[in-house]
Amino acid sequence: ASAAASLITLGSGGSSGREGPVVHLAAVIATKVNDLIDARGITARDLLGCAVAAAVSASFNAPIAGALFALEVVLRHFAVHAFAPIVIASAAGTVINRLQFGGVTEFTLERQGVLSFYVELPAFLILGLVCGAVAVILMRAIFWVDDTAERWRARWNIPPWLRPAAAGAILGVIALGFPQIIGVGYETTSLALTGKMLAHEAVVLAAVKVAAVAITMGGRMGGGVFSPSLMVGSLAGLAFGLIATSVFPDVSGSETLYALAGMGAVAAAVLGAPISTTLIVFELTGDWQTGLAVMVAVSTSTALASRLVDRSFFLTQLERRKVHLSKGPQAYLLCMFRVANVMRPPDHARAVPTDDVWEALEAGIFIDPNATLETAMPMFQDTARMWLPVVRIGDSGEAPKILGTLHHVDALQRYNKALAATAAEEHS
Repeated sequence: ASAAASLITLGSGGSSGREGPVVHLAAVIATKVNDLIDARGITARDLLGCAVAAAVSASFNAPIAGALFALEVVLRHFAVHAFAPIVIASAAGTVINRLQFGGVTEFTLERQGVLSFYVELPAFLILGLVCGAVAVILMRAIFWVDDTAERWRARWNIPPWLRPAAAGAILGVIALGFPQIIGVGYETTSLALTGKMLAHEAVVLAAVKVAAVAITMGGRMGGGVFSPSLMVGSLAGLAFGLIATSVFPDVSGSETLYALAGMGAVAAAVLGAPISTTLIVFELTGDWQTGLAVMVAVSTSTALASRLVDRSFFLTQLERRKVHLSKGPQAYLLCMFRVANVMRPPDHARAVPTDDVWEALEAGIFIDPNATLETAMPMFQDTARMWLPVVRIGDSGEAPKILGTLHHVDALQRYNKALAATAAEEHS
């Protein structure tokens, strides 16, 4: 259903990207395969990484970036056991792409960028900061439109299906004046990378594209954010380059090099994937001679953007859903264990006496069995207790039912085992 929604959105001119849906579809297929072969744990996650690597490689014709994207963004570690299968899957995806499309690069640069080394590098540091700010504006605009649209829908009881319809209508009106915002936007990105645009045109198109993407995503239409971030980044980089090269013509290279660096800088900040995004830019363009400029811009943009959002667009989405993946395993592992699965039942050999449990309950100290250790651990600290009653509260007038007790030592043991298993996987 998600793939179909993205297909309809992109086919009818929605302002989003194709790569996000491709990665999501690959992950869904991997999950189904894992269910069929009953794969769990490390094996299941490695197969998920293989599927994503193959999808990215087939979509971009970028085998190196596909493999590193799966490790950097999906698995979030570079364990040796995952490297070989993911690289093989990435190579397979690239072979399929080249059999179908001939192995051409997505963008063709008419002239190679010439970088005045050392003297011009500070300009790319500044470009990175600008692109980091642009990426944050893009991400926050999407979330703001999404929240605003949800409030309006709830207030006026608007049917859910009308939300993407209204977003599509608004996009159509915008496209009457700015047809470049329609679809993935690679044509406009190519114009920016070849310098066939004026500075004010690039600025205006970048601003309109941000609004269009926010409306598309906030309107719950399909698609991803990677391709839009490439377009916005190339436009922002071109505008910056045109200004920089006009102010300092004697020490500046080509303005298209700034467009290339800006494309990578915004995309890396949005994805939170500086390594794989840098390689994707190289493999999309085939220009390996300007790596230093792109790396400098990408590093500063991701450093800035990661401080203003929760690491990336996707991790911020998860944080908004109370999934704390951006804070590392020490945070999200607590959410994986329900109190009911860790507590001691009343008939446990070392159960707390019933009178003591009722005394704590009368003092207002208890926890729901469906809560997670994320809720329980602060309660242990705040109450300075070694155990908490686990109680199911009934309807009005119905007495609470004591299901057992959650002990601090049991919670810590379960948490420590999960941390150790995670560390073992990431370093295996």
